[in-house]
Amino acid sequence: MSYPVLQQYLARLADPVTAAASPASLWLDGTGRAHGRFFHCTMTSVFHPVRQLGSGEVVAAEGLARGISAEDEGLSLWRLLENAASDDESVELDRLCRMLHAINFFRQGACAGIDLHLNVHGRLLSAVSSNHGHAFRRILDALALPVERIVLQLPATTPQQSWLLGYVADNYRRNGFRFAVQAGGATEGQALLDRVRPDLIRIDARAARDREGLSRLVAVAGEQDTRIVFHHAESSGTLATLADIATLAGIAPLAQGYALDQPRAALPVADVPVAA
Repeated sequence: MSYPVLQQYLARLADPVTAAASPASLWLDGTGRAHGRFFHCTMTSVFHPVRQLGSGEVVAAEGLARGISAEDEGLSLWRLLENAASDDESVELDRLCRMLHAINFFRQGACAGIDLHLNVHGRLLSAVSSNHGHAFRRILDALALPVERIVLQLPATTPQQSWLLGYVADNYRRNGFRFAVQAGGATEGQALLDRVRPDLIRIDARAARDREGLSRLVAVAGEQDTRIVFHHAESSGTLATLADIATLAGIAPLAQGYALDQPRAALPVADVPVAA
């Protein structure tokens, strides 16, 4: 599906006359890929696929900001700036990254049938006072992009921040977004499932040792239409552990990691599976 309003916006970004007259921090390179600028750093998007374990089907892609320079291409911009930027600047960068990823995702024909996962930086939770997601929703509506195709990945929180997590999650839900939460294991995942009813729960695959507990979580979450995503699947041994969990659960979870894919600017072709 093409998005005509987005295509019109991209055409303006690609027009050298329009671009020269505009103070906008976004522009297109010769391949049509959108770039952005923040703190005199140039950045762009790469996408890390999320696959169905077993079939290898691509169901989503996580947008990641990468810096570009003559000295270093591919540096994580957040790692560079998270200690230097103020809260207000972090909010600005977070929103710029999400807009950049949305443009670079939906401009590609391979986006059809898959979702876009976007990170929400931890500073945003406390720096934005109310109506989380409203500003990003306005951008998506202006470009006529489908909010229902986007999952916002909330950062890990402490028990003392449980009220804040619930408040932010409710804000995003009211603005039409689906959201994911981070869990350290099966027990925390079950508590989050009960408390905030997320659309996805993300668990670090490197710590997936409790096969029985995690398989129960995968099964219970599946009954409530919540998907479990095991990220940082970096080795064949980790994939074997996740396969055991899937067998015990009777439901295949989602998996993401370097054992399956490298983050790339181009989205993967959805009908070419990888054995997972």
